[in-house]
Amino acid sequence: MSRALPKYNQRRVALTGGAAAVVLSGALIAGSALAGETSGKGAGARPLAAAGTIACPDVASRLPAVPASARAEVDRNLALLQTQIAEANKRLTDTVGQGGPDFVKNAILGPLASKRTAAIDRIAISIGRTTAKPQGLGSLATCTLRAGGGAGTAAPGPAAAQPGGAATTGTIACPDVASRLPAVPASARAEVDRNLALLQTQIAEANKRLTDTVGQGGPDFVKNAILGPLASKRTAAIDRIAISIGRTTPKPQGLGSLAACTVR
Repeated sequence: MSRALPKYNQRRVALTGGAAAVVLSGALIAGSALAGETSGKGAGARPLAAAGTIACPDVASRLPAVPASARAEVDRNLALLQTQIAEANKRLTDTVGQGGPDFVKNAILGPLASKRTAAIDRIAISIGRTTAKPQGLGSLATCTLRAGGGAGTAAPGPAAAQPGGAATTGTIACPDVASRLPAVPASARAEVDRNLALLQTQIAEANKRLTDTVGQGGPDFVKNAILGPLASKRTAAIDRIAISIGRTTPKPQGLGSLAACTVR
């Protein structure tokens, strides 16, 4: 008996160890399967809304000469277009990670296009009361999602330079100011909207000058004759925006860096 006892104990230890090994192996297998399943789900998951920027075609630069009788209405709706872009960019930031692959298209870009269509229609109608109603502006209502930074108005075309640096046709591209503003107090809204519209008018005028002076000047013509004066005008308008907001709430800082534009 005393000799058999160690053998029995040995068999019991072996059986216990084997069972533990089976349990451990099962746990490892289950864990591996679970990890594989999780990985598979992650790989096949539908993409969610991600951070980026709303880029919209510029309307101001596509307008004909605006009659004096329509200027206030046009400026008001140009400012509204900028406000709509700013609101859409905020919603884009606030909803990062939400929805399925069509979330941004259906919940942000779609409603934005509808709002822009209404504002653009009002612009065209107001101009058309005095002169020929501009056609084809409806194509400017649709915006896109641009990955990364660089909010603002999308430039319609590329820029180039002729040999020797003479100006050639291109587009003035400026940082968007409306999307960088904090909440605008009601007491400052009219002043802010007026200067946001003025910023768009300034870009339109600079684009016209760029087109009218194709082939003129030397290598620094565009910089000195168009971009420089434009930056000065934008600085003044941006300062007025910041001051008007600062009368009621903290004055926004760092907006001066948005004054400089480039040619694309």
